[in-house]
Amino acid sequence: MSDVLAFERAIGYVFDSRELLKQALTHRSFGTSHNERLEFLGDSILNCIIAQALYERFLEIREGDLSRFRANLVRQETLAEIAQQLDLGEQLRLGEGELKSGGFRRPSILADGLEALFGAIFLDGGFDRARQAILRLYEPYLSGLDPHQSGKDAKTALQEFLQGRRLPLPQYQLRATRGEAHAQEFEVECLIPELGIATTGRGPSRRAAEQEAARRAFEQTDAK
Repeated sequence: MSDVLAFERAIGYVFDSRELLKQALTHRSFGTSHNERLEFLGDSILNCIIAQALYERFLEIREGDLSRFRANLVRQETLAEIAQQLDLGEQLRLGEGELKSGGFRRPSILADGLEALFGAIFLDGGFDRARQAILRLYEPYLSGLDPHQSGKDAKTALQEFLQGRRLPLPQYQLRATRGEAHAQEFEVECLIPELGIATTGRGPSRRAAEQEAARRAFEQTDAK
């Protein structure tokens, strides 16, 4: 592991047991004492914490829509994106074959590593500390949810709106990237020339910025 202190600052948690942290970041290709059991535990902890956060945040949403929100938040794509923001791939201990094949960039390995990290935080600090760390990392995603979209993310809702009216799909263009590697902000523009719409979104990842730009564009389509 490289620069452990900086990594702990990025995740918002300092481990009492560095051995737990090391295990969480050890892929099975590296050897024994790998992170698969921690991944199993972390997956359950993550689902519970996200479910509670959604239950408390959206009081009027039905169970089916809450389930769709949760599924979008805990899916591999979202986990891998958060892991990339943390530079988790640089911390992973991988076998030689995985290193050569770029395993530290593979979404499945990144997502599994992040879940294992959540499991390790739970064992090291308890449920409340795990909850604090997870919600801190997930806050931009939770804040971007629109309860009126029935669990669909903004890009999907916008795409379906345009397809239903036989209009071309929106164009997303990266306008700027700011900040250090571990704390970057992305600025993305969403363009729908046929409707005269151009919106800007910002976020800790390109995907989050695209979602914000899409949400703003979707709001403008409702006004037309």
